[in-house]
Amino acid sequence: MRKLLIANRGEIACRIIRTARRLGIRTVAVFSDADAGSPHVRSADEAFRLGPPAPHDSYLSIPRLIEALRATGADAVHPGYGFLSENAEFAEAVIAEGRTFVGPSPDVLRLMGLKDAAKARMKAAGLPVLPGMMPRDPSLAELERLAVTLGFPLVVKAVAGGGGRGLRVVHTREELLDALVAARREAAAAFGNDALMLERLVRRPRHVEVQVFGDVHGNVVHMFERDCSVQRRHQKLVEEAPAPGLSERVRQALGAAAVTAAQAIGYCNAGTVEFLLDLDDLDSHGDPRFFFIEMNPRLQVEHPVTEAITGLDLVEWQLRVARGEMLPLCQDAIEATGHAIEVRLCAEQAEAGFLPATGRIARLVWPDAVRVDTGVEEGSVVGLDYDSLLAKLVVHGPSRAEAIERMVAALDGTVVEGVATNRGFLARVVAHPTFRTGDVETGFLPRHAVELEASLPPPPAALAAVAAASFPADDGPGFARPFRLNLPAASRLGFWSPDGTAHACTVGRGPDGVSVEVAPGSVLEVRSAPDGRWVVRGPEGTARPVVVAIKRGWEVRWEGFTWRLLAQNPAWARRAAAGPADGLIAAPMPGRVLALDVEAGTSVRAGDRLLVLEAMKMEHRLLAPFDGVVEAVWAEPGAQVTLGAPLLTLARAASSGVPPCGTPPAR
Repeated sequence: MRKLLIANRGEIACRIIRTARRLGIRTVAVFSDADAGSPHVRSADEAFRLGPPAPHDSYLSIPRLIEALRATGADAVHPGYGFLSENAEFAEAVIAEGRTFVGPSPDVLRLMGLKDAAKARMKAAGLPVLPGMMPRDPSLAELERLAVTLGFPLVVKAVAGGGGRGLRVVHTREELLDALVAARREAAAAFGNDALMLERLVRRPRHVEVQVFGDVHGNVVHMFERDCSVQRRHQKLVEEAPAPGLSERVRQALGAAAVTAAQAIGYCNAGTVEFLLDLDDLDSHGDPRFFFIEMNPRLQVEHPVTEAITGLDLVEWQLRVARGEMLPLCQDAIEATGHAIEVRLCAEQAEAGFLPATGRIARLVWPDAVRVDTGVEEGSVVGLDYDSLLAKLVVHGPSRAEAIERMVAALDGTVVEGVATNRGFLARVVAHPTFRTGDVETGFLPRHAVELEASLPPPPAALAAVAAASFPADDGPGFARPFRLNLPAASRLGFWSPDGTAHACTVGRGPDGVSVEVAPGSVLEVRSAPDGRWVVRGPEGTARPVVVAIKRGWEVRWEGFTWRLLAQNPAWARRAAAGPADGLIAAPMPGRVLALDVEAGTSVRAGDRLLVLEAMKMEHRLLAPFDGVVEAVWAEPGAQVTLGAPLLTLARAASSGVPPCGTPPAR
């Protein structure tokens, strides 16, 4: 293996390039027009243009990738994850060219790529599987019949693919048809296969997976388990290894089951066997029963946490196994040390329903002493052509408690300007008391939705830190700003929260920093620390918040929470993303209109679906904000719309007592 083509983009391409370079293997990056200036393109030894930004014209185009293979003379292909990483036809095309595909065989990809076939094979191998239905007749009528037989609640799943796409939870029969239609449409768009299957719903599951490796010599090992239970809309947000709170008996059983699964299909290279643990179904030892759900025949997004606890380079193992070598270590030689946590930093408006965010990254600061896998940099443009992942932050500590503290500090020290991110939300999740105890399951986020909202008023320590950061300082200890003449001994400073709430404090110089009176008789002493934080001392103890300068103000980050304080009264003009009082329904994000459920004259009730937008591979439903009648429709199925584009207008029902909306806006 002398030259490796990486059939992917972004952070995973950069990750693979690092290991290949260390092993003396030249690399070839491929790119779409949207990625022409991306870091992964510059990092590789060579680069090949695939085509326009649309994935089917670039990263999903097998003919163009094979053309790249021929043009560059690469003798091996690493598919990364996503895109064509689980596509048997792509693996076959690479092998037909006489090149090495870094991954399992096409036959295994084909088998594991279909959840129904994989489930049947694993059941035959003795692994426990969830009760379910796999229809022979793909019609909606047959799926409805089987659903009634299986009983509610249940899960509708796409047979192909993964990542939560094509998956819907159905609690009642009335929800079924809409869920089937949506899951089928999403599966067809994401995987080119609209086949569906049904499974019994586990009400309180933990999502635990086991990393496995096999070689062409028949050896198979596991590298312990990872917990991926903290999810939003079936998309993983936080992953950790090892999984917290499992008995040694369960850990060993999961590892043995994963190895059995890999051996049953002659698995070669890196793979992940995924399980659900049913917290409501305990065995005689008091441990939750587990069930096989699927096998991902590729490297996983969350592989860095396994690397952190084992000290191994999984990409190096992939390349060595692909060259025909034996696994570098036997099972007894693989050890786990400490605890690792990974979070996925995404371009999302977490405080606005996690709508996708776009824009140009104006400023980017990563924390020290933390592993950051990223494919973006200052100046990168974040669009809607690909998923929203900007970076993965990975920490390792001697204990889970220490790893949590390091992750909270890492997120507090991360700065991304120009594009909204879920940074603050991730910090609140990791710092949450229940997460700290290890009491996690896939319902963690909805169960703690209220506590995870960014709506707490700023505490005195946050106000004091901003006051100190904005107060002109002299040359004394703890200050970085120059001395300015003719300043009063104390100043009255004012700040505003984004909702317009005013905050005032009195600031004066102290012996080792500044003194901040945040309320009558309540004085806090503040000084800057060498690590960039502010040390705030008061009657209730010491706080060490981070203050980040932002446009028109500051962000204060402390213990997982973020407060934004502005230098001037914002006089916010609130505009709802969908369903304002005047009846105008505007696009809450740039995207494509997938489905339109109404036309002019349609009567709707509050909560009825009006249309579906697709952005960053996810579907977003726009619902009627009140009872009324559709007056006009400008949206068309398949059309691309910009942020704020008018889609339709509603006139309120006469019984509401509110006059109908006015003249529709010009198109």
